[in-house]
Amino acid sequence: MKKKNQIFLPLAAAAVAAVSGYLVAQDKIEDKPAPLIIKADNRPIERVGGAQPTSYAPMLAEAKRSVVSVHTAEVVRYARGSGSREDQILRQLFGMGRAPQGEESIQEQRVPQGVGSGVLISPDGYILTNNHVVVDQRGGDADEILVTLSDDTEMKATLIGRDPQTDIAVIKVDGEDLPFARVADSEEIMVGDIVFAIGNPLGVGMTVTSGIISATGRSIGIYGQDGYEDFIQTDAAINQGNSGGALVDIEGRLIGINSAIMSRSGGSIGLGFAIPANLAVDIAERLTESGEVKRGLIGIRMSELDPRVAEAMGVPDTKGVLIEEVIEGFPAKEAGLLHGDIITQINERKVEDPNDLRLEVAAMKPGEILQIKVLRDSKEKSFDVKIADPDQTASLSDEFVEGVKAALLNNELRQTYGIPRGVSGLVITEVKGSSPFNRYLEPGLVILEINKRPVDSLEQGRKLLRDRGNNLLYVYNQGRTSYFALRLN
Repeated sequence: MKKKNQIFLPLAAAAVAAVSGYLVAQDKIEDKPAPLIIKADNRPIERVGGAQPTSYAPMLAEAKRSVVSVHTAEVVRYARGSGSREDQILRQLFGMGRAPQGEESIQEQRVPQGVGSGVLISPDGYILTNNHVVVDQRGGDADEILVTLSDDTEMKATLIGRDPQTDIAVIKVDGEDLPFARVADSEEIMVGDIVFAIGNPLGVGMTVTSGIISATGRSIGIYGQDGYEDFIQTDAAINQGNSGGALVDIEGRLIGINSAIMSRSGGSIGLGFAIPANLAVDIAERLTESGEVKRGLIGIRMSELDPRVAEAMGVPDTKGVLIEEVIEGFPAKEAGLLHGDIITQINERKVEDPNDLRLEVAAMKPGEILQIKVLRDSKEKSFDVKIADPDQTASLSDEFVEGVKAALLNNELRQTYGIPRGVSGLVITEVKGSSPFNRYLEPGLVILEINKRPVDSLEQGRKLLRDRGNNLLYVYNQGRTSYFALRLN
């Protein structure tokens, strides 16, 4: 998807300039807050029978009370003096008066960053929202967070934790017996179910829009290669400022956290995306436990199953994940998985593409067992793979040499770098400016041979390199093949 079509939902700072006057310093929690306990309502909705309602107001009343507005600000500190350059700039930007002659002091200016929404998920003040709602313009923690409840009560909030890879964050206000959302099982939703989006779009105030679920399991690539996307798509109108708000079902239960829209104009065109409640709640529980999300590893590189590859392997369809490489020292290798295996099921659930597998592994904790079924030589085999702790396992590094990352060429990388199908080997994916090899290697270059040996995995490529002296590399780059020497000291 083109970048211009990907629009997150924080509102421009200028739209919330009035916030700056009453934002107060965000307190840090010194004592660990009470554990987050979420009560789920896992009953499926009634899809047949019953009379058509004439109004959804009674059902929405409870859900609306659980949705809050979230305002953020950055604290700008400066030395204010009678003739300083900083003083002149701040007077121009913010209309601030000049300090009296001879008086200089350290001043603070609260600059509004944006406004979004959030959902109370516990009576003591835990709030689910989006990561991009509570960060500053540089991607760091916002200096101040202010929450406005449905009854217009304003409360300062503290950031508990955030996870950029799913765009989920948890903040907390101090309160008791606050109205909170009932959480449904988002696995039970179906395309065509009636839904409502609740939030604070464009800063106009709490607003409800309605629509249906248009699709489930969407991955649109807005979080990058390291992100985890499993969006609910809806045509309920979602606009800037709805981020972090609630997507609720016909019974007013939370099924998703509104997160993004797809639009050329910046307005709603019926393509809104929400993070499923099950994923959001799982992330929230991890964040409240430790302030971070620790994801396990199994140690494979994978790709979608290409139709021609599937035909060559004698596989009846392309549903599944092709293992491109099994990394030494990781659980997948120890369990007996091999490159060329096609993963068809995980934990007794069918796998259709790599995103399914990534989401399943990410949802599991280190030490848990992942049940995998594969096709190998047209025969089904089963494996139990223990999820590795990233803190206790050697890093799943994709570094080929110092400051240079590489990966085994697959269909996705071919498309990214425009590499024809006849070429195979290791493709360079990143070269840091500090790398001693940045003059010789560049992204998109494919290493075909190392020291006259073909390369069929990153691990093998590392082993083929001599620790000392020159290494002969045969490479493909921009339609041409050539040799050059890569010297390691």
